[in-house]
Amino acid sequence: MRKICLNFQIHQPFRLKRYRFFNIGEDHYYYDDYANESYVRKMADLSYLPANKILLDLIKANKNRFKVSFSISGTALDQFELYTPEVLESFKKLADTGCVEFLGGTDAQSLAALANRKEFENQVTQHREKIKKFFGREVGDVFCNTSMLYSNDIAGYVEEMGFHGVLTEGARHILGWKSPNYVYCSATNPRVKLLLRNYKLSDDIRFNFSSTSWSEYPLTVEKFLYWMNACDEKEDLFNISLDYTTFGDKQPASSGIFDFLRYLPVYALKQGFSFVNPSEMVSAAPIAPVSVRFPISWMDEERDTSAWLGNELQQEAFHQLYDLAERVALTDSKRIKADWKYLQACDHLRFMSTKHYATGRRTPYNPYDSPYDAFINYMNVLSDFTTRLQKIEKKEEQSISVGELEKALQEKDRQYAKIKLELDKLRVSVAKARKAFAAIEEIEEPVAKKKTSRAKKADK
Repeated sequence: MRKICLNFQIHQPFRLKRYRFFNIGEDHYYYDDYANESYVRKMADLSYLPANKILLDLIKANKNRFKVSFSISGTALDQFELYTPEVLESFKKLADTGCVEFLGGTDAQSLAALANRKEFENQVTQHREKIKKFFGREVGDVFCNTSMLYSNDIAGYVEEMGFHGVLTEGARHILGWKSPNYVYCSATNPRVKLLLRNYKLSDDIRFNFSSTSWSEYPLTVEKFLYWMNACDEKEDLFNISLDYTTFGDKQPASSGIFDFLRYLPVYALKQGFSFVNPSEMVSAAPIAPVSVRFPISWMDEERDTSAWLGNELQQEAFHQLYDLAERVALTDSKRIKADWKYLQACDHLRFMSTKHYATGRRTPYNPYDSPYDAFINYMNVLSDFTTRLQKIEKKEEQSISVGELEKALQEKDRQYAKIKLELDKLRVSVAKARKAFAAIEEIEEPVAKKKTSRAKKADK
């Protein structure tokens, strides 16, 4: 039986406000609350709430035959809690059905896996805790990194953290002639199964659905399923992964995208397809190993890291950011740690990309006029953050010095008390000895007098 594995990616960064050079050292709040709330509210109304309702109806109507999985960043969950609690509630209802799986990921949707393994593992742990907190469920056995970022090294990291599989991009330069519609495994860590996104089928929905210039327009459920059925019969797993805002935002409701979402499972089930969650596939035997020496992702045509690290501006910001990792890890400041997490969101580096920059047109997703504007704004924020970190480090050093002095004084007090106790014991012993000697003297004096008297009598 052919299987469809539906996965939806959800992420919202905390967007930065206009932060100028003169703000450094004066203003320590970096976020554009109005932009963040407005954009999340917009996505909730256009995409998240209507799509979640359709999925819940499908799950109820098809009992346990329809399943989906979500990759939700921790920063998105934080913003849902702040601005749109009804979105969180709608996801809780989906989680309660038992037909929804939440994949492991990074809390900040960061590139920590490329820079600092300890920070990467901390974020994965924080993300696990956040999924448990909001939905009362453990993350599944499958990990999905930021924008499906993956390499042989990352396979080793996630295996040690207890994951048995990774959902990543079925990049052509990695697979060559091979199909993504099988279960593979890591070449360096064979116990880690690889579920590869079918980028052609996924991107036809994500980018081409409403494009009238597309040769296959319009995309219908029947046509989509026909393409799947036309594949080799041995190709039995189709990993379809989309940005969740595909529904209602990137593809507007007027295009019929919600009807596509509503009827795809219905027709697929009728044609004998089954729906599975990623963790159900990690026990399958892999068809072949896949080696990924250099990181891949689902970003742009290159499917690599160039969307975030493709120019000198991005690389400079990236290195200056992660040069602070060890110092942040040593501080106890919750505010510093929160800002550090939000500054790691990969979107800040994406805004600096010059790959597709031409007009400098500002959009709700990218609020900057140019990549250089994005770089300057971010580096101003990072400069202030670094200054704050230095001040906190000095205070903590002073606190440690005072603490060490207090400990030294306490130790001296303890030693003094011990010596005093020993001295008191010695004084008691001396007093007892004196009493004993006095008692002996009292006994010996009469005896000596008697001996003297006897001796005198004998002489006479």
